Amino acid sequence: MEQNILSIKSQRPGSIKEIKRTNFSKRLYNNRFLLLLFLPCFLYYVIFKYVPMWGLLISFKDYKPFLGFSASNWVGLKYYYEFFSSPDALILIKNTLLLGLYSLVWGFPAPIIFALILNEVKNLKMKKFVQTVSYMPHFLSVVVVSGMIISFLSPIRGIVNNMIGAMGCEPINFLSKASYFRTIYVASDIWQQLGWGAIIYLAALAGIDPQLYEAAEIDGANKFKQLINITLPAIAPTITIMLLLRTGGILEVGFEKVMLLYNPAIYDTADVISTYVYRQGIISGNMSYAAAIGLFNSLINLCLLVSSNIISKRVNKTSLW
Repeated sequence: MEQNILSIKSQRPGSIKEIKRTNFSKRLYNNRFLLLLFLPCFLYYVIFKYVPMWGLLISFKDYKPFLGFSASNWVGLKYYYEFFSSPDALILIKNTLLLGLYSLVWGFPAPIIFALILNEVKNLKMKKFVQTVSYMPHFLSVVVVSGMIISFLSPIRGIVNNMIGAMGCEPINFLSKASYFRTIYVASDIWQQLGWGAIIYLAALAGIDPQLYEAAEIDGANKFKQLINITLPAIAPTITIMLLLRTGGILEVGFEKVMLLYNPAIYDTADVISTYVYRQGIISGNMSYAAAIGLFNSLINLCLLVSSNIISKRVNKTSLW
């Protein structure tokens, strides 16, 4: 009897492993079509996101393209010290952080407010028309939007300066004055992303039970009280997730628009980390130096994302992971 029990126990681990392997194989086979659909996405991230991480090594080397990775000399943290000791570092970090913060403070609530207003429109045709018109700018390329900004703000034939001239004032060269750049950048970004960003909030608003509003009306709650007590709490998880994603990319200021709109006259407020990396890496050929700055920027974004996720998880139990 004891021998039989011992023999069964000795066979159990192997049998359990075999059962797990069989179940795993069955799950793979049953979900083969879903896995096949996921394959392009998986390959994209492997090829274009993870494999290029090997190139981060050049930030710790005196990289020479003709020598390659292995033959280039190790220099450790030389280029990091060089960046932080340069007079440009503080200006670049300040400009990037301010543009990111302004975009977050003004650009993040705008789609939420627009979605709340649009949700109150009862005329379906008008609602669809406004929604369609509002998210059409999202499909315009950054080059087109930048061209429109340059054309509208031109001191000679720009629409804005024509209106200023009609009021008897002198034309203003907006794109040559450093004090106007951040306002132009943030305002144009809000205009372009307003309607598209509101789509996810409209979807969240559509999931709210209408009976909650009916019960609130019976209790005498007006629109503002319904907004505070029903609408905002219902879409709060969606707002939190989107805020976390925006916070994680606060230093990822749009390179293309800044590159197309700025000029040496407004470097004091317009020059950001991404444009500085472009000038150092592509134009000047300092690839190791540019890679070090880019890695520093990515690490700061990662720290912001992780810390904001931890805070959100502790405060309102909503997080990305």
